[in-house]
Amino acid sequence: MILHGYFRSSAAYRTRIALNLKGVACEQHDIDLRTGAQRSEAFLKLNPQGLVPALEVDGVVITQSTAILEWLDETFPQPALMPADAIGRAQVRGMIGLIASDIHPLNNLRVLNVLRGTFGADQARIDAWAGGWMIPGFDALTALTTKQGAGWLHGDAPTLADCYLIPQLYSARRFNVDLAPFPVLTAIEDRALAHPAFAAAHPDLQPGAD
Repeated sequence: MILHGYFRSSAAYRTRIALNLKGVACEQHDIDLRTGAQRSEAFLKLNPQGLVPALEVDGVVITQSTAILEWLDETFPQPALMPADAIGRAQVRGMIGLIASDIHPLNNLRVLNVLRGTFGADQARIDAWAGGWMIPGFDALTALTTKQGAGWLHGDAPTLADCYLIPQLYSARRFNVDLAPFPVLTAIEDRALAHPAFAAAHPDLQPGAD
């Protein structure tokens, strides 16, 4: 199994967390987004979209982190990263969608390059843009977790939703988003970063890290 990723990619980060939680060994190949390696002929043969992560499994490539994480949970059922009940699974998917669809895509590298290159945004404007999407999302996650969580975003054990949360909080700090108003989320982050599976997935420990 080979994970093609980039150390600072939120989508690759969440994938590493899930792999670690499942105890699945995986070789890592660094695709440096800063140098355009994702647009190389070799990588585009693996993922025509030119995005990370991409997971090679027995000669087959799975793209899109949400698809990869669902495959992992189905293929390696223990520990389960989705609730046993249908309502719980729907609630976790709602949290995942909040992060993966409504926050993360609006502050990924492709969008930021357009803001800088086409619209001339400086770093202060980039930070304001990113925070403008993250803060309402974190507000909503806090409200949902207050109802559903018991130490983690949903329930008393990590789910796929937590695999999405931790990289998004890491990204928030890169854009100077003040996380002080979100103690419920940062408490989950503290718990996660003390967990070996989350700690080992941290960007600073990956191939290609600065």
